[in-house]
This record gives sequence, C-alpha cells and structure tokens, in this order.
Amino acid sequence: MKERTTELVQGFRHSVPYINAHRGKTFVIMLSGEAIKYGNFFGIINDIGLLHSLGIKLVVVYGAAPQINLNLNEKQIKILYHKYIRITNLACLEQVKQAAGRLQLDITARLSMTLTNTPLQGANINVVSGNFIIAQPLGIDDGVDYIHTGKIRRIDKNAIDCQLKNSYIVLIGPVAVSVTGESFNLSSEEIATQISIKLKAEKMIGFCSNQGVLDGKGKTISELLPDDINKKIKNLEKNGDYTSSTIRFLKGSIKACKNGVNRSHLISYHENGALLQELFSRDGIGTQMVMESAEKIRQANINDIGGILELIRPLEKKGILVRRSREQLEMEVDKFTIIERDNLTIACAALYPFFKESIGEMACVAVHPDYRNSSRGDWLLKTIKLHAKQINLKKIFVLTTHSIHWFQERGFMISNINILPESKKKIYNYQRCSKILTIDLF
Repeated sequence: MKERTTELVQGFRHSVPYINAHRGKTFVIMLSGEAIKYGNFFGIINDIGLLHSLGIKLVVVYGAAPQINLNLNEKQIKILYHKYIRITNLACLEQVKQAAGRLQLDITARLSMTLTNTPLQGANINVVSGNFIIAQPLGIDDGVDYIHTGKIRRIDKNAIDCQLKNSYIVLIGPVAVSVTGESFNLSSEEIATQISIKLKAEKMIGFCSNQGVLDGKGKTISELLPDDINKKIKNLEKNGDYTSSTIRFLKGSIKACKNGVNRSHLISYHENGALLQELFSRDGIGTQMVMESAEKIRQANINDIGGILELIRPLEKKGILVRRSREQLEMEVDKFTIIERDNLTIACAALYPFFKESIGEMACVAVHPDYRNSSRGDWLLKTIKLHAKQINLKKIFVLTTHSIHWFQERGFMISNINILPESKKKIYNYQRCSKILTIDLF
C-alpha cells in the first residue's frame, strides 16, 4: 500500500507542472470514426472531460468514415472515391448526415453524464455544436464531380472563442452548410487542422491504431520535425497507405506546425489513458510533431541554478561529483551548458578553460536518471568540444571516478597528473583517486 501511495504522489507531483502549463490553453482534439467505434471510446471521452475540468479549452472534431460506410453498405449504396476522396452524391449525403448526427448526440450524451461513481461525476460539462464552419463545394477534378463533398470556406473564430470563454466544449462534425443552405461532407482532419490554425491552438491531438508513428522496428517515434513527417508520409504512401488515420493526421500536422500550432500529438485509441499520459508526463506515450525540438541545448544562466542543483545533488551525495555550493554555482554558471526539456533541466556539463595551457576541463557532467540510456551525454560532449575549439583550446581533460569507460569509448585516453594545468595540480584530491582522461581537439 505504501509503495502504491508513493507512486500516486510522485505521479501527481510530476503532472502538476503540465496542469499549470495547460490551464487556459486551447486544444483541438480530432476523434476519428475508427477511434469512436473502438471499445476504449468511453475512456477517451472521460479523459476529455477531465481535461475540461482542469481548465483547458477544448474543441472536439469528430469523423465518421467507418460509420458512413456501414450505413452505405446496409442501404446497398455504392461507395465512390476519386483520388482517395469520398464522392458524396445525394443518396450518400443522407447517410453522412445520419451517421454524423447520431455521433453528435452520442458524444454529447457521454460528456453530459454526471452519474455518481463515474469519472464525470459532478463535472457539469456543457457541449455546444453549431454552424461554426461555412462550407463550399470541392468542385470538379479530372471531370469528376465531388457533388456534396466540400471544403472549408470560412470559420467563425469569434463564435468559437465566445463559447470557449464561457467554458463550453465546442463539438464539430464532418457536415457543414454553405451560404446557399446546402450541406457538404468535409474531411474531419482538414476541419481540425484549419480550426487549430485559426484559433492559434496550443495543441492538435489525434488518435490512430498504433501508439503514434512507428519506426522500422515497430517502436514509437517520440518526436518528429516537418522534414521527418514528410519522409514518413512518403514511406506510408510508397507502401500503399493513402487513407489511414495516421497519414491523414500527419498531413494536417505539417500544416498546423507551419502555421503556428506549437505541437501536434498522435496517440493510440487502443491504449486506456493515452491522452492523459501524453499530456501530463515528461516523455508522453505517443508521437509529437513540432517545428523545433522540445529539447534545447544552451548556455546556462542564473535562472538555471535551481535546476542544475536538483540534477547534481543526488550525484554529490553518492560521491560521484564533487560538491558545489549554490554560491559557487552562481559565480560559475556561465561555464555550464544544459539540456532543457519542457522547462526541466535534464542534463548539464561545465567547461573550465585554462587558456595559458590551451586546455579545458569538462566537469560536473550529469544526466537525469530517466534519460541516462539515451544520447544526451553524447550531445553534451559534442557541444562542449565544439565550444572548446571555438575558444582555441587544444585538449579537454576530465577527472572521474565512475565514468572511465564511458569517456574511453568516446576517444578519451588515460593520462597522468602531469597533463593537468599547474593551478589544477595544486588542488588535485589524491584521496578521491580520480582518473585523469584527455582527448585532443585538433
């Protein structure tokens, strides 16, 4: 019981910074028809309700492709596509409206449930739908008329903002009307993308069958930049995937990222609680698409002292690092390079130059326990070496008691005390018996 209590407390403490960061922000959540028909759908809806209770402004865009296809098959209406886009004739449109209308009622009903002993107990969530989108015909392509398949003509941003400010969840489906009063079937991914851009949303979130985007070994890729996304799209299309929820969302995420949406996330609708794990943990569980990496490497400043201390104190207590006082760190902070992830310092290292001997000491190397099996140490070393070259140092040395092999694997050679600058020799601690390793920069 004590262990489980500790896990709960630790988990809650780790999530608090994200709760504070997300409060008051606008998220657009894209629910594909595949996600809705899967058994975990009620869990997703409950998690959406939880996000709302934490003060996050939510626009939920839902699709209905499998539900529409089911209706068409039951009515024995031929399913037509051109260039992987549905052709919506009049008979098809009726089934589109029926499927979309049913889902709108189902989602609204689920979000409105406040029964005792349910996750939404006492939530009192208000859901609003309306003509927030004005559509227009997609038109004719290669002589093929898409008829009632449409695209976005205008988004009523002010109306959506008004509802969000009044703490409503805005629910938008794949059917929109035109200025002539006609109804059109729209791509839900396009709706989610354009609304995210128009509202300057903090995040756009989508669901797929896998746990985000997978690499060649079937492992989740935690982060993708636009060039990487384009490569993934080309690979998927090369393998015959033109219509999956993954590729549709990836195409939308590129547009969103390039037009000011900070991050797009793709997670699994199979995984219970995936939405919460993605948003309220440091590394998430799916794939996030960003214009620039969530991790940044930079020179430390006085505001980073607390983060550096939190990182190095456990290593100092174990005797792995020599203890540094806060005052000493404040005086030497300009010597430090840090890796920062979501405002958390996850790695640091310092470079102390000895210009007279053209040598520098790489010291106080520390990586957060959660990231020690990654390449952050190599990233720090590469940056420190580059900086040392820029200031015309010819060698770097390290003093270490625990990481001898790590440095040797990266080209450092064991040396003796004679290699140290005179000022460093005078304070060398013989009791610690630190190994001295060096590497040439030129």
